[in-house]
Amino acid sequence: MTVQDEVAGETGRASGWRGSREVWLAAARQALVDSGLDAVKIQPLATRLGIARTSFYWFFRDRTALLDALLEEWEAKNTGAFLDACGAYAETIVEGVLNLFVVFHDEALFEPRLDFAVRGWAHQSAEVTARVQATDDRRLDAIRDLFIRFGYPADEADVRARTVYLVQIGYISMQVQESRALRMSRVERYVEIFSGRTATRREIARFHARLQFEPDVAP
Repeated sequence: MTVQDEVAGETGRASGWRGSREVWLAAARQALVDSGLDAVKIQPLATRLGIARTSFYWFFRDRTALLDALLEEWEAKNTGAFLDACGAYAETIVEGVLNLFVVFHDEALFEPRLDFAVRGWAHQSAEVTARVQATDDRRLDAIRDLFIRFGYPADEADVRARTVYLVQIGYISMQVQESRALRMSRVERYVEIFSGRTATRREIARFHARLQFEPDVAP
């Protein structure tokens, strides 16, 4: 479900409706993603939702509390997706890397635009910068531990983890626009470069199935 769906599904209620913590947070997240930090203000959010400004205070102490909740949600969802993928069952390092690639390709698990927005926010706040750096460290540690789990030496695992992660952050920071088919066509080579192993047909087929992707097959 998109943020717009979350908000739209809760608006249009009877007069006097105050919303909910979730709907205020969804509206704030959408404003951050669409327009940046300066758009996350109580009155514009109230107007957007068609709710009285005073209703906000039923759910949040002040704007700072709302911003803190946004960061908590970002960490829980986006970083949580990395941690879950890296810790998931895998028979081979290729399967482990493909578990992580599922996160890169499924915005229900990981929202790249939210990551981009939070990184933009970090330019305006030393506290958020520190939080982003700490979060990057957690993600990198998880990827490094994945490689170590499959027998890579610690120094090699560290470099491979950075290669995987910094490529993905590059995609986000550069706002790369690719068709799904093009991006999926590169997966096998990425896996080979990142892991030093070649994916089997079975491993790629399972990856495609998880993402409900059907590659074109030449006649």
